[in-house]
Order: sequence, then structure tokens, then C-alpha cells
Amino acid sequence: MEKSKVAVYPGTFDPVTNGHLDVVKRGLRLFDKIIIGIGTNPNKKPLFTLGERLDMIKAVLNGNSRVEVKPFDGLLVDFAMECGAGAILRGLRAVSDFEHELQRALMNRKLARHIETVFLMTGFRWIYISSTIVKEAARFGGRLDGLVPPLVEERLREKFSNRTGDGARGESRTPTGCPTRS
Repeated sequence: MEKSKVAVYPGTFDPVTNGHLDVVKRGLRLFDKIIIGIGTNPNKKPLFTLGERLDMIKAVLNGNSRVEVKPFDGLLVDFAMECGAGAILRGLRAVSDFEHELQRALMNRKLARHIETVFLMTGFRWIYISSTIVKEAARFGGRLDGLVPPLVEERLREKFSNRTGDGARGESRTPTGCPTRS
């Protein structure tokens, strides 16, 4: 009997975008199961708590039995081994992503030679999307339809409607929508 093919798809997912979901959907053509690993990165200050990110991803996946969502802390290869994964799945948008991802893949290979890294190009429809760009658009009231699932858009709007002084609400604007300077 053939061993099940399991991949870990790691990231911060702050928030999950349609680009992320595209990589999962296409990754399921290659793997029997994908474990989305929501990592904690001390260099990042996420907008959403770990619990909120877990809940959002689980909700938008609609109980897909081939996808599991787990938090992790520490080395990615250790997490992959704990999950029984033989591969790490990564999405690429541009050449600039590749340079960074290649360094990570080579280090992971050094740490755990039996775990492969598989790169999938993000679909052209999502190639410009990143969680950072989505948050910036949401912060200033931009349209998010088609960039994130409706639930995620709703949660972003809630986050930014509760903030003031960061460009969301409460900042004075000109008729063109440009912030006024004091």
C-alpha cells in the first residue's frame, strides 16, 4: 500500500487570501492531505490573533476533510515531521519571492533532507495579492471583493472600524479622499 502524501503549507495567514486558497486547492491535486501550519513569527505583529486566524481559515475551508489547520511555533521542519509530512508547500508570486523561498528551502533541506519543498506558482488571477496589501487596502476603506473570502473581508472591516488614528476612521479627509495634513 502506498504511503499517504502529506504536505505542510506554512504561513502567517494574516489574513488568509484567495491567493492562499488557490495554492491549497491546487496543492490538493498533488497531495492527499495538506496541513496549513499557522506559524508565529516574532518579527511580525499580526493584525489578527492566532485564534482568529485559525477560526477564519477553518471557516472558509468549509470542513474540507483533506485540509487540516494547526498552529505551530519553532522550526518548520520539526512541525512537518510531527505531522508526518514529506513535503513543504510554498506559493510563489514573483521572482523576488523565489530568492527568499529558495534560501528557506535550502536551509530546511539541510535540517531535514527527507522533507521536500514544492513550489506552486500562484494563479495569475492572484499574483499581486499579499496579506500586507489586503490589510493596507482594508485600512483605508478599499474594495476587497475578489481578494479575500467574504468572511475575511467582514473581519477586516470590523478590525479597522474599531481603530482610530491609523487611517481607518477618525482621520480627516479632503473631498478626493486624501488625508488632510495638520
